[in-house]
Amino acid sequence: MFSPGWGEWLLVAAVVLLLFGAKRIPELAESFGKSIKAFKKGMKEEETPPKKPDEGPKPPQ
Repeated sequence: MFSPGWGEWLLVAAVVLLLFGAKRIPELAESFGKSIKAFKKGMKEEETPPKKPDEGPKPPQ
């Protein structure tokens, strides 16, 4: 399997810098971080079983 070395990572970083510019990269990183956080939160919620609704007062018969 191919494993990128430091030269490949440097090339990827240069391409990203050319495509998005220095101003936009922090915004992209912040957006990516928020997306990962939301994904992890969703996965955590999926793992926990749903709570049963509380049995409140029964309607009059």
